[in-house]
Amino acid sequence: MIYHVTTLQEWQSQGGKSEFIPADYFKEGFIHCCTSAQLSGVLERYFKGRPDLVLLYLDESKLKAELKYEVSTNDEKFPHLYGAIDREAIIKVDKL
Repeated sequence: MIYHVTTLQEWQSQGGKSEFIPADYFKEGFIHCCTSAQLSGVLERYFKGRPDLVLLYLDESKLKAELKYEVSTNDEKFPHLYGAIDREAIIKVDKL
């Protein structure tokens, strides 16, 4: 299981689509994800004080795009998804 944090507005704006593609994908070339052990650090560093967030729980085995664990912040390996998040891979969505 990996996770992706996004805004409620961005999540709702793509409600009827078979894939979810955050706007940052077009700038970065991949979708930022994290593991459960990395989640609190990601929320603290990049989303502190944001009341409008949702957490997507992703089943890695159901993702069709390439998933790579690459060195990033603090020399940790983070999961980066090189393509869209397939709706069938989204197991659960929680408001944060």
